[in-house]
Amino acid sequence: MIPWKAYAALAAAVAVGLAGCSAGGGRSSPRAASAAVVASIQNTGSDTLLNLALAWAERYMVEHPQVRISVTGGGSGTGIASLINGTTQIANASREMSAEEVEQARKNGIDPVRFTVALDAIAVVANLENPVSGLTVQQLSDMYTGKITRWSEVGGAPWPVVLLSRESNSGTYLYFLEQVVRRGNAKGKELFSPETLLMPSSQGISAEVQQNPNTIGYDGLGYVTAQQKTIAVARSAVGPFVRPSVRTVLDKSYPISRPLFMYTAGEPTGEVKAYLDWVRADGQKLVRDVGYVPLTEDGR
Repeated sequence: MIPWKAYAALAAAVAVGLAGCSAGGGRSSPRAASAAVVASIQNTGSDTLLNLALAWAERYMVEHPQVRISVTGGGSGTGIASLINGTTQIANASREMSAEEVEQARKNGIDPVRFTVALDAIAVVANLENPVSGLTVQQLSDMYTGKITRWSEVGGAPWPVVLLSRESNSGTYLYFLEQVVRRGNAKGKELFSPETLLMPSSQGISAEVQQNPNTIGYDGLGYVTAQQKTIAVARSAVGPFVRPSVRTVLDKSYPISRPLFMYTAGEPTGEVKAYLDWVRADGQKLVRDVGYVPLTEDGR
């Protein structure tokens, strides 16, 4: 389960092309390297999906050596912009495209088609030394808007709360803003506190949480490590307080969970269609192993 995380940590920092080219820093099997390439697929976007996208691409290329799949991160906004600009065939996104983005794409002659490829929980994480074990969505909102500034206000030690967030280009940032900071209110105007530290990557959040006992952050379930404490979350003060897991996402008891998407420019055809069909069928067998949630309980 963990080897993909080590691989993706490097991929998050640089553009990773899984093309078997030594100059590209990618990785491929001898079988894949020796086959004649008949199709290349560019896959760009969500850092949340990066681990899983890399795992899928590598496995698919072993099984289909005539296909090369190049995977890069950069955030959901980057992937969607690349789709709109016609520079990627598949955009990974941890959020839905906005109406403005869809309109812009159509002005460019592109009709985006969305595919749900996995599920995810946004885990709320803290330092292992932090005694707080559970928070409500309201308390999280109050912390991230600056109304709660010390851990003692939520049953912890008298430490200042250090807020960590992904950057605004991240789909995870937008989802957390809408569903936690604004508590799902479509007309909400709440914003992240200006004291919030915006981290450029999931690895940045993880590193800061590990070294600073005052921090609180959030990230996709696939990026949570044993060096972080996951906080149980409740929709209200009466509970239940639930920790993120495959089970609690599938049974919908964890309050902060979401689908993950791949977008194409129009209905996919050829090798792109074959790859997406595989991702949503046999590819689901990899999802749990990489730390995400499959579309169904049996992983199919």
